[in-house]
Amino acid sequence: MEKHMQYIQELPTPEELKKQFPLSDEIHRIKEERDRQVEDIFTGKDHRLLLIIGPCSADREDAVLDYMTRLAAVQEKVKDKIFMIPRVYTNKPRTKGIGYKGMLHQPDPHKKEDMLAGIIAIRELHTRVVKETGFTTAEEMLYPENHRYLSDLLSYVAVGARSVEDQQHRMTASGIGIPAGMKNPTGGDISVMMNAITAAQSPQSFVYRGWAVRTTGNPMAHAILRGYVDRFGRNLPNYHYEDIMNLIEEYHKRDLQNPALIVDCNHSNSNKNYMEQIRIAKDVLHSCKVSEDIHHIVKGLMIESYLVDGCQKPEDSEYGKSITDPCLGWEKSEKLIYELAELAD
Repeated sequence: MEKHMQYIQELPTPEELKKQFPLSDEIHRIKEERDRQVEDIFTGKDHRLLLIIGPCSADREDAVLDYMTRLAAVQEKVKDKIFMIPRVYTNKPRTKGIGYKGMLHQPDPHKKEDMLAGIIAIRELHTRVVKETGFTTAEEMLYPENHRYLSDLLSYVAVGARSVEDQQHRMTASGIGIPAGMKNPTGGDISVMMNAITAAQSPQSFVYRGWAVRTTGNPMAHAILRGYVDRFGRNLPNYHYEDIMNLIEEYHKRDLQNPALIVDCNHSNSNKNYMEQIRIAKDVLHSCKVSEDIHHIVKGLMIESYLVDGCQKPEDSEYGKSITDPCLGWEKSEKLIYELAELAD
């Protein structure tokens, strides 16, 4: 095996990186307060709509910070109805294992991979978002062993459709202390997602970063419906009234804490048509209006949004335009947020 795997560079541990790039007392205070508010949303004490919104991938620091600064101004105007956790996704899954894998791999998408520079870049980016906007952030837990590089900055993690059946993801999610959203798998089998939630809410013992560890379980592990792909390769949605009612029934079959749902308005729910996110978000809130059970379980929405509509190739360089999945541009995103605030109660 050794001849097929080249050891390029030993990377610092999370503890070493945190000592090299420490956080201020103010950032610690912001995270503690925001984590408390997010927990209140998931436990039902706070009835605001959670909005996990931002670029498909955080590809360049300047555009991401520009977006986050604009978002913070809007958050202030809707703070009584909506609580935002911005997406700062710096490691991206690739279905075929090739292509741009995010800032973690390539701090500059136009240059070669550099994991050491990437680990530093993503910590600095998340830190700047908190410091400059007051937002703590959301990430995808693509690599469970990397979570601790950012664990003192994040208020939310999502486990993706291709990772949700993996034991390491489930067990790591059981010990992170913040909400962990489990997406339904690409094939749409809801039982896989529910098993992941059960595992993440349960105490676990496993090997993590060279240690034998034990967790207490994560009572805020929950469902994310993101649509699915059928056996003919067609994208099909699962955000409709009937889908959510079915999820409620699945929750009733299990002894789980804080039943909760985040609806991912993009991916297979929208057939990756970013404009459909507007209609889908409103449709979900309409379902909340007509069913008290749905209103109770739907805690929020996930929306892919950036400065410019659509997407471009990684080798292109249009400022604020996604180089992965297409996103809703800023003007449409801002208008949608205000409309959602009107619809939410």
